[in-house]
Amino acid sequence: MIDYQPILIISLLFGFYAAWNIGANDVSNAMGTSVGSKALTIRQAVIVAAIFEFCGAVFFGSHVSETLQQGIINPHIFANNPEILVNGMLASLLACGIWLQLATYFGLPVSTTHAIVGAIVGFGAVVGGTGAIYWDEVLSIAGSWVVSPLMGAAVGFVFFSILRKRIFYSNHPLESTKKALPWIAASMVMVFMFVGLSHTIEKLQLILLTGAAVGLCTKLICRKVKTPIHDSMHEEFTYVERIFAVLQVCTACLMAFSHGANDVANAIGPLAAIISITETNSTVFQATIPTWILILGGAGIVAGLATWGWRVIETIGRKITELTPSRGFSAEFAAALTVLLASRLGFPISTTHTLVGAVLGVGLAGGIAALNLRMIRDIALAWIVTIPAGAALSISCYYLISLFT
Repeated sequence: MIDYQPILIISLLFGFYAAWNIGANDVSNAMGTSVGSKALTIRQAVIVAAIFEFCGAVFFGSHVSETLQQGIINPHIFANNPEILVNGMLASLLACGIWLQLATYFGLPVSTTHAIVGAIVGFGAVVGGTGAIYWDEVLSIAGSWVVSPLMGAAVGFVFFSILRKRIFYSNHPLESTKKALPWIAASMVMVFMFVGLSHTIEKLQLILLTGAAVGLCTKLICRKVKTPIHDSMHEEFTYVERIFAVLQVCTACLMAFSHGANDVANAIGPLAAIISITETNSTVFQATIPTWILILGGAGIVAGLATWGWRVIETIGRKITELTPSRGFSAEFAAALTVLLASRLGFPISTTHTLVGAVLGVGLAGGIAALNLRMIRDIALAWIVTIPAGAALSISCYYLISLFT
């Protein structure tokens, strides 16, 4: 029996390192629009993310981890030498963390899913052979390079164009906002519930009824709230933006929770595989993820956002296009809606790419001149390089780790 104790300690460090960089890069994508529009300060964004990312990671993070354990490569190929798979997962965690740290240093938002998938594919193809890789899964993930930003941009463009026409181009923006709020509130609640609940007929009926009830209550509240009298249209617009700032905080909470539930697996999936192998000395993984691993991943994500997340927040919030609360809300809500629609249609999609695409779509609604094309080019290049870079780093890390283990 191999003594896995030193490797277990190293794997915990590598897992936390990967989670730290996921927080620094990926969580900042979710919170960047809120900070850029000034709906939240960076300090407030860190607090919101700390609560909702951590809750999402701990309570729902185990559901996505199985794909990263055995959905990218076939672990049974390494059944006779499980220590090879341990070294490969260690290399994947380290490679993912290194690439994300480089991207964060330059303020570039990249997909952590693509980074860890590229890392696992690199190790698996070199050590286990190309037959060890589930290429259909890999190609579908790579396809989200194109699908995700285009869908996000389209939905963001349409959604903000409707808001602009119905509210900001109307003669009475505040009254128009009061008319639109019930529909917006109902849609938000239904999207939130649709993401969080299993989709039986009974649950869908509950979602629709809850949405209708929230819309009706919002309408009654809007009727009772007296519209402030302003001396100028500029003051009305300012008041409208304050309303959207509140809505954007709600969408930021949703993005943080769903991100924690989904992307913490990028760190704890390989880590859980390593721990399972060290405990059983086999490549048959445990069905459940230990809660303490979820807590470790959630803590790493929050630490990464708090210490280094400002770099990517700056890019998303200020360097792609100018964001106001109404624009930021449109981008976040469009991203959440796009991910939901894509999931229902069975399209593989990247949350990071979708959100960046939604920001682009909202900016494009104001004209091409509103976009920072140089920054968009740099982000696109970083996306394309992520999978091969993760693979190359993983292969190098694997052989380096093998020298010592």
